Amino acid sequence: MIRIASPLVLLTAGLLLFGQGAYIHVKAVIAQILLRHAFAQTVATGHDVKPWSWADTWPIARIEIKRLHADTIVLAGSSGQALAFGPGHVELTPDAGERGVAVYSAHRDTHFRFLKDVIAGDQIDVTRKDGQTFHYRADGSSVVRFDASGIDPFSNNYELVLTTCWPFDAITSGPDRYVLHATMLRPTQTSSDAQLP
Repeated sequence: MIRIASPLVLLTAGLLLFGQGAYIHVKAVIAQILLRHAFAQTVATGHDVKPWSWADTWPIARIEIKRLHADTIVLAGSSGQALAFGPGHVELTPDAGERGVAVYSAHRDTHFRFLKDVIAGDQIDVTRKDGQTFHYRADGSSVVRFDASGIDPFSNNYELVLTTCWPFDAITSGPDRYVLHATMLRPTQTSSDAQLP
């Protein structure tokens, strides 16, 4: 009896773990569909539009790297709840196009999976909720502890940082973060808060 029960318990546990992992990925894909719709409405109306009625966040930007066919909608805030559905704009950092370092964070196995394929020189486009698009050039990357990033959001430059957990293929989370650094090129449109010196 024990010989039969043990494999069944292991099979059941394996199926539950697989189902949980698949659920996370399915949720991430479906959320991005709803977020794209809400972001389009936000840009068109100029008002924050929640992707679903009970959401405690809303889309504020779109990150795109055409060479990699990477395209993802960013949410306001970087809480664990927000990151389950998309990248988050880290609190107290500037918006894309503003002086300083705009920082966006996401999970390595869903929305920022493409970061491992970004190379120096890649163009990263960030469209804000006001419809303005800003172009950044990937300069390089680093791996740092989560509590020792060295990022100064109030820098005098116009920069972008995309960050996720490291290493990319790890199963569990750890203290290290992968940090992709980029510098803004001339914006498509200029505004008073996005003038280059």
